[in-house]
Amino acid sequence: MADTQLERSGTERAKTAGMVMVAWVALLWALEAIDIATGHALDPYGVTPRDLSELRDIVPSAFLHDGFGHVAANTVPLLVLGFLAALRGIRRFAGVVAMIILAAGLGVWLTSPGDTVSLGASGVVFGLFGYVVVRGFVDRDAVDVVVGLVIAALYGSILWGVLPTDAGISWQAHLFGLLGGVGAAFAFRRRTCPSPAG
Repeated sequence: MADTQLERSGTERAKTAGMVMVAWVALLWALEAIDIATGHALDPYGVTPRDLSELRDIVPSAFLHDGFGHVAANTVPLLVLGFLAALRGIRRFAGVVAMIILAAGLGVWLTSPGDTVSLGASGVVFGLFGYVVVRGFVDRDAVDVVVGLVIAALYGSILWGVLPTDAGISWQAHLFGLLGGVGAAFAFRRRTCPSPAG
């Protein structure tokens, strides 16, 4: 009976995680369609560094992109990494994503060149990568350690994106998103109850 309940619980979590990620990606595509249809009216919601009024754009900037090619580049890794992260619970996932968005956005606001506007979900992608890779070690969960190692092998090459090699790409969002994801693995680690003294 317990095994059946665990199986059902795992299936329900997977369904919920899948629906959340499909809805998220659909929202990103819908927002980009609106942006293009309105002559890029949403682009000003990207982050311009060191302007206090731009701090309010940190959250919306993570949901906006510079064309369909930009959304497409983030779609598959966001679906995969987000699904794996959300399997451990939607509330925990929401906290992790919020921390990543704030870390990436503040990092961009503080360190990017002043004449730039940064937007896109790639900071979140890097953050989720860092979170999924590190989470198992922090939680001491063998399954998550294996998942993290597989993800590191499959997506590890994205780490080149934290280097300032392309003037048109916000490496700052990548770097600070990654750091935010690693930090989130510690901030939202599983709390274990101490065993009663015997």
